[in-house]
Amino acid sequence: MIDGSNFYFKLKQIKLKNQLNFNFSLFVNSLAGKNKIVSSTYYVGAVRTDGTAKTQQMFNNQRKLLAHLKKNSFRYSLGYLLKTHGKFHEKGVDVQIAVDILKGAYKNLYDIAYLVSSDSDLLPAILEAQLAGKTIVYVGFKHQTSFALLRQCKKSLLLSKKDLLKFTTNSPTS
Repeated sequence: MIDGSNFYFKLKQIKLKNQLNFNFSLFVNSLAGKNKIVSSTYYVGAVRTDGTAKTQQMFNNQRKLLAHLKKNSFRYSLGYLLKTHGKFHEKGVDVQIAVDILKGAYKNLYDIAYLVSSDSDLLPAILEAQLAGKTIVYVGFKHQTSFALLRQCKKSLLLSKKDLLKFTTNSPTS
């Protein structure tokens, strides 16, 4: 489970912002190791155009990303973007991640879930899934760790830029 906006901004901070050069399949296989991958989902707010060049470019870029994710055997789940005072805010994405964590736990769809997000709003769902006997692995970033998720998840993996470079197909500043 990848919180798309969270992932994008964490990669951008370490200058790996072009996700079209990121091998998502290799990434999740690396995270899972010998564990079988049941599904891989990328969660993001859907960009809608409002007639401006900026939203049209964002829309086009998101379509390219969604096509790239499909090529990498990823599903995607779309929330929406709300524009207030000229800024975009994602809505519905965290709720969808939480629902999928809980649904997967209660329907026994997974034993281990790898959560690539530093959003502590997901803690209630994580704790409930863990009470149901599931392991939630917090996959975070060394340069900006969520200590709440680090403390509460049964396992964690903290990634550096060096760890992530092996999943890019272009230069380190791509």
